Amino acid sequence: MNIYIEKNNEQLVLKKKLSGSELLRELKINPSSIILVKNDFIVLGDEILEENDNVKILSVISGG
Repeated sequence: MNIYIEKNNEQLVLKKKLSGSELLRELKINPSSIILVKNDFIVLGDEILEENDNVKILSVISGG
């Protein structure tokens, strides 16, 4: 899968199938601080990510 991490402006390629939660755990990313996007659709952590998916990990910005 092709992965784009917005916060670091980083692109990765993984050749395995895992859930969104497993991916975030492997990359040491806090799930409460991001939005996970698979093939241009927002998904939850239990969504399975396949090798041919395009995944974006977008930062959530809060202000006050």
